Amino acid sequence: MDERKALLILHAKQAGNDEVREAVQVRRDAGWDLAVRVTWEAGDARRLVAEALAAGYPTLIAGGGDGTLREVAEAMVLAGSDASLALLPLGTANDFARAAGVPLDPMGALALLEVPPRAIDLGDADGHLFLNMATGGFGSKITANTSEDLKKVLGGAAYFLTGLTHFPEVHSAFGRFRGPDFSWEGEFLALGIGNGRQAGGGHPLCPQAVVDDGLLDLCIIPAPQDVVGTLTTLLSGGILGLEAVSVSARLPWVEVEAPEGLDLNLDGEPLETVRLRITARAGALRVHLPNLSPLLRLD
Repeated sequence: MDERKALLILHAKQAGNDEVREAVQVRRDAGWDLAVRVTWEAGDARRLVAEALAAGYPTLIAGGGDGTLREVAEAMVLAGSDASLALLPLGTANDFARAAGVPLDPMGALALLEVPPRAIDLGDADGHLFLNMATGGFGSKITANTSEDLKKVLGGAAYFLTGLTHFPEVHSAFGRFRGPDFSWEGEFLALGIGNGRQAGGGHPLCPQAVVDDGLLDLCIIPAPQDVVGTLTTLLSGGILGLEAVSVSARLPWVEVEAPEGLDLNLDGEPLETVRLRITARAGALRVHLPNLSPLLRLD
């Protein structure tokens, strides 16, 4: 098998990206047999993963945003593949890539093909896999309601602006949470169950999370009397603001029950539920990350 052989699954919006084209050519000049396939419609990423694995590609590259990354990673793990994954972050938020220290320029990102892959965890929400984070409540509403046009103009700041405009609509949800030596129930505004650290365009809901410890970081924002004040602290106060208002835990699994229903966002995939169990799939996928990535434990 040619170990310097890879297939790039590229989101259709990036098909004309000259920086991507140049970075691909540089890898080819460095000896990589690098093929490119472009998605066109829903389900294409999963299909292209299956075709690449059947063809024997030892390395796949996900070129797009967090949603594309999740879709490719999920398909690889569900196929039981030992192929490795490289990240080419081309979305608006790029939350996982930013937290992992993956370069946001195509040239730097594809250079990580030369770094040996590391086995990392994925989150498993009743069979729905995610690489970065499951979010619920107000935070997931911000992500779902941020327009593509606004993201093009403002980038990650678009999520913050959308959050400000939705303040009058904020309401809490009731939930019960249970895990090993952990239980909490009550009204909450937002929820993050993180394999990675940040979501919604750079908000660090799980600032201490690492992706190779077999654990998920849980962050619950309880509903206070002063909703607007708390959200202002959360959105503008960074890690210190989060620690001042949140309940947190680090768990191999957590069961969530929301009798009135809960809307979750799994790296861009919506999921509506009243009860589910989210588990860490330890070492499920080999990924090319920087050797000093903040998301990796220090050896």
